[in-house]
Amino acid sequence: MLTIKVLGPGCRNCQVLAQKATEALETLAETQPEEYEATILKVTEYQDIMKYPIMYTPGLVINEKLVSAGRIPTTDEIKGWLVEAATQAA
Repeated sequence: MLTIKVLGPGCRNCQVLAQKATEALETLAETQPEEYEATILKVTEYQDIMKYPIMYTPGLVINEKLVSAGRIPTTDEIKGWLVEAATQAA
């Protein structure tokens, strides 16, 4: 199971990133649902966000690895990171 965290105070960009992560996950799960089971968490508390090497939000963490910070990645980028994380978890 994958753990996806969206880091940020809940701003518009954080919401957009959470939506893109959800879309990427749903697209991958359509073909291989057992490989792409995931929990998406929104981390909004400053002290919890600072546990990661992030200077700007929003941030995206997959299985405790910071993969993006300070920007909104494309859905395809997120899919690539999810595939990589699922492969490493297998």
